[in-house]
Amino acid sequence: MKTLAFICGLILGFGLLLSGMTDPAKVLAFLDIAGPWDPSLILVMASAVLVAFPLIQLASRRRTALLGDAIAFPPRFGIDARLLLGSAIFGVGWGLDGLCPGPSLASLGGMRGAEGLFFIAMLAGMLGFEAWQRNVKASRMARPTAEVS
Repeated sequence: MKTLAFICGLILGFGLLLSGMTDPAKVLAFLDIAGPWDPSLILVMASAVLVAFPLIQLASRRRTALLGDAIAFPPRFGIDARLLLGSAIFGVGWGLDGLCPGPSLASLGGMRGAEGLFFIAMLAGMLGFEAWQRNVKASRMARPTAEVS
């Protein structure tokens, strides 16, 4: 199963490289609708949706994946303040640097400084969030509960 995951990751990385999603200048030109806008990444995003949509529909009718793992989808109406804040932070980071997690990982092969710095900052943010969540959970569990008599 790990071999299949590795192969899928290689295919994704190759697709990101081929489509230009690992080129921050191209991504920033796509995001800059007021400047010299480059709409070519719309085709990349549209093709991703066209490929994923029928597969997600198929997966939503199953309980397990083809390799036997459980399939778990997020709640359908799970939009809350945390999701909105996380989306905003993600969008600002994407707009400032022109990279998001998948393309930044694929860009590490080029060993350019900006992409490496972005990846380190992204990793630090993810690890920091996980540590914060563990701390919040631990503090909730440590609170004394009121006894019912």
